[in-house]
Formats: sequence, C-alpha cells, structure tokens
Amino acid sequence: MSGLAAGVGLDAATLTLAHEPLPTEEVVSGTPTTATHELTTLNGLEIGIWEMTPGTATDTEADEVFVVLSGRATIAFASSGLPDLEVGPGSVVRLAEGMRTTWTVTETLRKIYVV
Repeated sequence: MSGLAAGVGLDAATLTLAHEPLPTEEVVSGTPTTATHELTTLNGLEIGIWEMTPGTATDTEADEVFVVLSGRATIAFASSGLPDLEVGPGSVVRLAEGMRTTWTVTETLRKIYVV
C-alpha cells in the first residue's frame, strides 16, 4: 500500500512483505532476501519498511535515517574509518549517500526508513 492516508494506521511490525533474493554480486554469505514497502511520501521524503533475512550482503547507501523495529545486524563501513555498528530494536541510524556498507544480519531485520 503506497500512499498511507492521514488518520490511517497499520502495524509495521507484522505487515506482510514480499521478499526477493538479493543480486548475487551483493551477497557475501548465506542466501539473504530483502523486501521493501513504501508507506508514503511526506514533503518529498519517502517513508517505508525494509527487511532483510539472515546473511551478509554489501550495499551502497542513500541518504537515510532509519529506526530498527526488530531483528539484529552488524553494519560495517568500508573505507570510512567508522567502527562496525551493532543495531537492534530501537536503534536509530543515519547513513549518507554513497557509503559502502556490509550488512551481517543475524536475526531478520525490519526497519522503518526515511529517504
């Protein structure tokens, strides 16, 4: 459902998502899948739900802020000098466009994102 209307609610923790395999060139280990569900746009920003099943995969990030709803992962930042980041329920993280990351998901990770 895109275009969540004002005054309408849903349970982001239990919303059914359609998963797809990640491109093989992004998978480091395991067979992780991801799902994205756009909820709405607000003042030009996209707000949605993203989920990844256990495994390790690389990504190039967009400008984003996210809040982890469930699951656990470690995010490693390539060539940035930043320490690895452990995330779990309640974690709030800001990513910058172009960051190269490696996500190691140990428990299916679900987050609300704003880009």
